[in-house]
Amino acid sequence: MTEQGEQAPDFELPDQEGRAVRLSDYRGQPVVLYFYPKADTPGCTTQACGVRDHAADYAGLRAAVLGVSPDPVKRVKEFHDKYGLNFTLLADEDHSVSEAYGTWVEKSRNGRNYMGVQRSTFIIDAGGRVPRVLPKVSPATHDDEVLAAL
Repeated sequence: MTEQGEQAPDFELPDQEGRAVRLSDYRGQPVVLYFYPKADTPGCTTQACGVRDHAADYAGLRAAVLGVSPDPVKRVKEFHDKYGLNFTLLADEDHSVSEAYGTWVEKSRNGRNYMGVQRSTFIIDAGGRVPRVLPKVSPATHDDEVLAAL
């Protein structure tokens, strides 16, 4: 996993509209980069709507928020539109960015092992460094933890 104090790995992914977004596009401002397992599932919806509802708080701190999942662009767009999300979602279909940040992990459910995203958030400073990592963050308390870290 990308550790606190390290330089954040740069990347390029399509957003909910299919436009290319690079992490380096946000240099000069803090970025909240959060990884979530699957669009439009209960925990991921709670987390995304929390970010949406705290938009003014993030804006007051000049922080951009980027949500990343392994979903295809079409599903990411549907999720974005369904809940009126006011921040950027990114489609990491080949999970290369999740792998670079160490959030693509082996998981287990009902005795079945599979690979998937471990819900995690990285606070990235204006210079591109990671001063704070929030692994296995709870969707319900995500915004409180992130805003406190910012």
